[in-house]
Amino acid sequence: MCKIHVYFMPGMAASSSIFERIKLPEEQFEMHFLEWVLPEKNETLVDYAKRMCQNIKHEDIVLIGVSFGGVLVQEMAQFLKVRKTIIISSVKSNKELPSRMKIARITKIYKLVPTSLAQNVEVLAKYAFGDVIKKRLELYEKFLSMREKSYLDWAIDQILNWGRVEADPRVIHIHGDADEVFPVKNIKEYIKVEGGTHIMIINKYRWINANLPQIILN
Repeated sequence: MCKIHVYFMPGMAASSSIFERIKLPEEQFEMHFLEWVLPEKNETLVDYAKRMCQNIKHEDIVLIGVSFGGVLVQEMAQFLKVRKTIIISSVKSNKELPSRMKIARITKIYKLVPTSLAQNVEVLAKYAFGDVIKKRLELYEKFLSMREKSYLDWAIDQILNWGRVEADPRVIHIHGDADEVFPVKNIKEYIKVEGGTHIMIINKYRWINANLPQIILN
């Protein structure tokens, strides 16, 4: 029996270690993990997606992307022979972006965000009050690998100015009903994960492990 090759793309700035608890039955699936690379100067999302496709070594694959990684795999799918495209905690078009992101796009206020701060999570941690914030910063410290200002500025610009207006009906969308980044009130046609937040790939891994094989095979 030929195995199904499943390629995973992490969320914005994250490393593939966010998938460390995701397990698929080894007799049916082979898992592959993609990593963010630095964008070239003035590189479009489409051109970046084409470049990322060079890392795909199989045909009839399953592409799975989380958050901004979900946006990227939808662009990559245009250039590959894809069995299925699955997005988790993401959006299928710019219509599903929350109002604050649409306002940020119009006002360009996002260009004032001090993305250079992300390079020093340790400094932020020193000023974090309360266990919840500290815990979140520890997660960032563990899972965020791409902290270069040029990448973060590019990534924020790409998600806010994503040109896709109509969702591809073939995309399978898994989304938590407690997602604070992309609230479900803006999301159409999705598989609901009860209590799932934006980081449910980490803390709802049991649900994903139990359901993902069937979602891929259906």
